[in-house]
Amino acid sequence: MDAIAIEKQFSQTVAKEISIVAEGDERYVVFTPFMFDDGDHLSIALKRRQDKWELSDEGHTYMHLSYEINPSDMFKGTRGKIIANTLAMFDVKDLDGELAVDVIDDDYGEALFTFIQALMRIADVSYLSRERVRRTFLDDFRDFMTKNVPHERMLFNWHVPRDESRKYRIDCLVNGMQRPLFVYALNNDTRTRDVTIALHQFVNWGIEFEPVGVFQDVHAIGGKALGQFSDVCPSGNQFVKFPEDRGRLAEFLRNAMSYDAAD
Repeated sequence: MDAIAIEKQFSQTVAKEISIVAEGDERYVVFTPFMFDDGDHLSIALKRRQDKWELSDEGHTYMHLSYEINPSDMFKGTRGKIIANTLAMFDVKDLDGELAVDVIDDDYGEALFTFIQALMRIADVSYLSRERVRRTFLDDFRDFMTKNVPHERMLFNWHVPRDESRKYRIDCLVNGMQRPLFVYALNNDTRTRDVTIALHQFVNWGIEFEPVGVFQDVHAIGGKALGQFSDVCPSGNQFVKFPEDRGRLAEFLRNAMSYDAAD
């Protein structure tokens, strides 16, 4: 079957926006509209291996996942089960990190459809990694605050009395000072922007408070979101990478709590 006929099969079976380009001897690059969640397209090649045609990712999928997941952890636990089950379900071969599927009975369209499904399902294991990191950060933040602030001076998930609809919840209130601390755990742009809006609202309401931002990693926050947050939270009250900043944060909390409301 020639390249034009193969491309037509791909377009009819999978998506119209598919094309192939010859690169090398009996090797074609397959361009598809399918992407990882960061906008990077799936990498797929159609090539001949020995006496068979196959579709291959040429090692790109696992390499892409390794940007977020330690390669030594990629095949453990739930992630490992998802990958193994996906390979078995779609008859995808793992050739030392290169994923490939054979073209059976010249059905190139069905092979590509199957291969894309498998690659997208394997790519989804990155969500597990991000969600686990997010939960771990929030759990560690809460555990840290519990260990460093007396329980009678702390409230989690608090809201100011004026906020009757509880739209502007505060991750952790540290009270007992003239200006209580409103402490926030920040792990992405959306969360940082939401907190910035809340802090502006508290200022508009005339509430006395001291904002504190604890970032999972400030380098993951976009410049605009960070700049807007810094307009309402002093740099000295920002802790740019948790848990590396635990020592400085603990000292900050001790100093803040040493000034009680009577001072």
